[in-house]
Amino acid sequence: MKIKIEEIKVNKKKRIRQDNGNIDELARSMSKYGLLQPIVVGRKFDLIAGYRRYLAAKKLGWKYIEVVAIDAKSRLSRLEIEMDENIIRKDFNYDEIEKAIDVRDKYVRPSLFMIIKKFFKNLFIRR
Repeated sequence: MKIKIEEIKVNKKKRIRQDNGNIDELARSMSKYGLLQPIVVGRKFDLIAGYRRYLAAKKLGWKYIEVVAIDAKSRLSRLEIEMDENIIRKDFNYDEIEKAIDVRDKYVRPSLFMIIKKFFKNLFIRR
C-alpha cells in the first residue's frame, strides 16, 4: 500500500544502521527505476526497515511511498526484521559483477554481427 512519506515515524536513536552510504546514488536509481522494494513499517507507520530508501524518496521529493505494514509485536521482532533485511541477502561476488558488466556492455555496445543480425531480422519481420 502507499502512504504519505510525512506519515512515517522514524526514531533515529533506535536505528541500527549508522552509515547511510551514498543516498544520492540510491536516489538516482529510484528516480530511474522506481522503488524496487517497499519499505517496512509497523501498524502506526513507524519505520522498521528501509531507512535508506526512505531518505532517498524524501530527497527526490516524493509525497507517497510504497510500504509493507506488519504487526511487529515486540522490540526484538522489529530488530530482527531490520537485521534480516540488511544481513540475510547476498551481494554479487567478483565474478558475478564482471559477468554483469560484460552482459551490460553487449547491450550498450553491440558487436557488428549483432547489428547486422538485428538489421536483417527487422527487414524480414512484417509489421
